[in-house]
Amino acid sequence: MTEPELFDYTIENGLFFDGRGGDPVPRNLGVRGGRVVAISEGPIPHEKSRQVIDAEGRWVMPGFVDLHTHYDAELEVSPSLSESVRHGVTTVFMGSCSLGASLGHPEDIADIFCRVEGIPRDIMLPLLEERKCWETLGEYFEHLDTLPLGPNVASFVGHSNLRMHVMGFERSVQPSIRPTREELERMESLLVEALDLGYLGLSIQTLPWDKLDGDRLPARPLPSYFAPWSEYRRFTRILRARDRVFQGVPNVTTKVNVLLFLAESVGLFRKPLRTTVISLMDIIADRTVVKIIPVLSRLFNRVLRADFRFQALPNLFDVWSDGMQLVIFEEFGAGTEAINHVDLEERAQLLQDPDYRKRFRKQWTNFLLPKVYHRDFQYSEVLACPDESLVGKSFVQIAEERDCHVVDAFLDLAAEHGEHLRWYSVMANDRRGPLEFISAHPDVLIGFSDAGAHLRNMAHYNFPLRLLKLVRDAELRGEPFMTMGQAVHRVTAEIADWFHLDVGVLDIGKRADLVVVNPEHLDESLDEAHEAEMENFGGLRRLVRRNDATIDAVLVGGKLAVQAGMPTPELGRERGFGQVLRAGQSV
Repeated sequence: MTEPELFDYTIENGLFFDGRGGDPVPRNLGVRGGRVVAISEGPIPHEKSRQVIDAEGRWVMPGFVDLHTHYDAELEVSPSLSESVRHGVTTVFMGSCSLGASLGHPEDIADIFCRVEGIPRDIMLPLLEERKCWETLGEYFEHLDTLPLGPNVASFVGHSNLRMHVMGFERSVQPSIRPTREELERMESLLVEALDLGYLGLSIQTLPWDKLDGDRLPARPLPSYFAPWSEYRRFTRILRARDRVFQGVPNVTTKVNVLLFLAESVGLFRKPLRTTVISLMDIIADRTVVKIIPVLSRLFNRVLRADFRFQALPNLFDVWSDGMQLVIFEEFGAGTEAINHVDLEERAQLLQDPDYRKRFRKQWTNFLLPKVYHRDFQYSEVLACPDESLVGKSFVQIAEERDCHVVDAFLDLAAEHGEHLRWYSVMANDRRGPLEFISAHPDVLIGFSDAGAHLRNMAHYNFPLRLLKLVRDAELRGEPFMTMGQAVHRVTAEIADWFHLDVGVLDIGKRADLVVVNPEHLDESLDEAHEAEMENFGGLRRLVRRNDATIDAVLVGGKLAVQAGMPTPELGRERGFGQVLRAGQSV
């Protein structure tokens, strides 16, 4: 008689969340061949398993889904994507914000990526020139299939990539040039091809302050920005028919064209269009946004049969900057003018120019100029500076000590110290009540980490854990606003189901993508920011959050990816962990 196969892993004594939103129950899990093959109320004998993970006092749940990353470059040199996996993320989406690596020449891809996403061009361009071995959408997925992926990977098609691939780089960013009928038909054909291959949908960009890098057409907006809405509508017809996703970046400075995305999603007398945009926040610059915008989405979804979702983070939205290397300065002309000076000595000269300083101050303090960042230096703190006497102070305090206007104090320091002036600010989500409202809102998909981008400016890699902390803290206060089962659902199956992906739940026969969480360490360690050197990225140090005690284990594809908070040596070096996910296809 044949002996029964051993389990590769059993996870015993844990409180089990299946990802569907219900309350947790005590269960023991058996994993074999990359799948969940047993879910048992009773114990599983140790002799039946090659390795036992004791989850006593722990929560066992599906691996988290991060629906908004920019790992397209990092994936090529560090396919482990361990900075996300170590926090329990087992699936990531790429190709967001109209940007991807699936189509285009290396220089074109670098030029649309680097300035927008805060990725050094001197690292990304050589990386692409060395690694890019694909020319088509299908070849790109085939290439990803050869990598020792850490998490599962899914991708949008970026409209900027489509446009520059079909029209040519320079034509695609000329405001006076529209694509020909043949070019539009070619873009439509490529989108259909992508959807057939399992791409999630199309991502577009309508925000003017995301700009090109490089020396060909620097500081011009991205190709997708130059498309008229009639061009987008040709693509949404295809997406609507195929029930795929239209992801967009509205013009968040004016916030008006979010109405176009809402209207496009409407399902009266037609199928609704799955539409998601970034991002719903409680921004300090305008406290009315969090009150008004969700009312509109409820109206469109419930009355006009839209299928519209905001992306949102369940945590404080804070930013770090080295001098002026921060996207908020792209919001207004004088800020963009400074960013355009890549040479830091030239930038310093500009910042000391009296006429420039007048322009900067006038625009920075103009109450009528639309903005996302509040431009209030009261919300600032110097973290590092050659003049150590300034560390720990806000720019407002420094200005008071120097008896000058706060804008002059900032420009003086930015000119003198350049990127050696590191400072911090809070931008949004600083109030608990509105943050809980956002996190529980039915028109929100939880996620907007930008993982792999803004490497020195942001660190939202662990946002799913921060949602669990937000919910647990409310429970401990006796003021619950959602159940823990619902919270787990929000960062697992809810996202996967909406995007037609076969992940996000733990059930018999499903992929064994799971995380074991220590709830006692859903604590302040989740909020602490650090710097760590990126693997294979030229020694660049990025901003991270590390909460190793919170994660006991992560399994991806039934293989141990993280143990006691640390990535295993095999992650990113052996295949068999993550895989390319294709929308509408089983795995």
